[in-house]
Amino acid sequence: MDLRPVGIFDSGVGGLTAVREFRKLLPAEDIVYLGDTARVPYGGRSVAELEGIALSDVRFLLSRGVKAILVACGTVSSNCMGLVMGSAGVPASGVVVPAVREAVNSSRSGRIGVLSTLATARSGAFEREIAAMAPDALVISSGTAELVPLVEAGRTSLDDSAVRTALESCLAPFAGGAVDTLILGCTHYPLLGGAIAELLGGGVGLIDAGAAGARETACLLRESGLDCRARRIGSCSLCTTGPAAGFEPLAGLFLGAGRALRAEHVEL
Repeated sequence: MDLRPVGIFDSGVGGLTAVREFRKLLPAEDIVYLGDTARVPYGGRSVAELEGIALSDVRFLLSRGVKAILVACGTVSSNCMGLVMGSAGVPASGVVVPAVREAVNSSRSGRIGVLSTLATARSGAFEREIAAMAPDALVISSGTAELVPLVEAGRTSLDDSAVRTALESCLAPFAGGAVDTLILGCTHYPLLGGAIAELLGGGVGLIDAGAAGARETACLLRESGLDCRARRIGSCSLCTTGPAAGFEPLAGLFLGAGRALRAEHVEL
């Protein structure tokens, strides 16, 4: 039994979708979550910038004594996962490979879409993994910078004209039956899942990359004997590099707490 916490990080509140899934799978685990809202969004940054950011996020989690790290960020997972795994010193996993595995297994036609940030789209990471697992698959990708700021502001409804306009634009390549499976390649996007499903229709299955990463991390902990087997409900420590007052109500919403949660402001 290993009582040390699991570290999870993302550029903001989006990675809490992965936290929510992970807590369902291993409720006894303590979690330290870092939402790097001071530097959100990551999606428009260069690889060099992302590498520096990722290393600082990892160092912070290691300072909190974590036993494993989930990179609940499609942009970091796509651009510098190797660097994270090589520098963390503890088991680390991302969201790209597990999301692709689930998409390949669930697609009926082999027509798979990837909706991501611009930096993830530029990296080609999802496309490479799909090609490796399903060489005959047809992949359609769409990268956008518009969605993360909307989610970070708590704007996720199609009743919001800005949300509708942004989604109609970035989902256009997937419309009309172009794909039967769509990977939500940024952990912010599941908060738009209802709106995306409404615009694309019921024939397109959505793959939540953060949830897939959470399932992968849970398996990693069990298989390596690092899981906590105590009969308890683990804690979830929320940390943010931005103002805690702005982070707390969104955290409560995304985690389904029904109330604002307490968050700690940290400097990296």
